[in-house]
Amino acid sequence: MPDSEVVTSEEILRRYLSGERDFSGLETEDPPGVTPFRGAVLDGADFRGAFVVADFRGASLRGALFREANVKTCSYGDADLTGADFTGAALCSSTFRGARMDDARFERAYFHSYELRAGDKPDW
Repeated sequence: MPDSEVVTSEEILRRYLSGERDFSGLETEDPPGVTPFRGAVLDGADFRGAFVVADFRGASLRGALFREANVKTCSYGDADLTGADFTGAALCSSTFRGARMDDARFERAYFHSYELRAGDKPDW
């Protein structure tokens, strides 16, 4: 199995703004204090199977895919996750307080040994 591509959040945002939407399998790596996703628009971005550590507070992630992704320690507070899909994602230490989650999916997502079921939404 080939190594995943390691990129910064700034690089992903630049590529998104250039029209790219497929970031599946990527791994983010940022220096401390870098938060380019905070308040960003990443509607429809595909992070399936990615390893993401990022601050998405206040971001628009409408219809974004995080299926089977490792999004441990991400902050989604006050983000718009309308229609986002976190099916099978690892959510440990991620926060979602104040996030809009209309039609978001979290089936089989894990949070500290707890598996979410159909209709469950994180409230932490």
